[in-house]
Amino acid sequence: MKEDVLIKEVSFEEANKVNKEIPEFMPDYVETRFKENCSGRETLIFVAYVNEKPAGYNISYDKFGDESFYCWCAGVKPEFRRKGVLKKMMEYQEAWAKKRGYNKIKLKTHNKFKSMLSFLVKDGYYFTEICPKEDIEENEVWAEKNI
Repeated sequence: MKEDVLIKEVSFEEANKVNKEIPEFMPDYVETRFKENCSGRETLIFVAYVNEKPAGYNISYDKFGDESFYCWCAGVKPEFRRKGVLKKMMEYQEAWAKKRGYNKIKLKTHNKFKSMLSFLVKDGYYFTEICPKEDIEENEVWAEKNI
């Protein structure tokens, strides 16, 4: 069943609270890298809510300066997966970026995140590069979508 999803642009601290509830992610990574990655760049930070409960988050920024917008960190809490939350989040990000003159969304994920890879294919993303790692599950998979 698809849920009603409300998107709210929030502070980094609010998004980071949700990040800490995503079991696949390293909780301190986002906090330690946020200023380094996003400082001085156009940034979008939001949380998706279902029934007033935080369900997921997204932190994106202008990483490349090439009219693409980079989805740096996005995740949905396990109890809200397969309910349309990620789709709503990505739609919000695309509309926000397009309104500001960006023409593409880029992101990187890992081979081990099979449900994310599946979502990306269904949502119109194309895989553009694979960066091999010693452990094949850790291979970085780059993807992009025209908006």
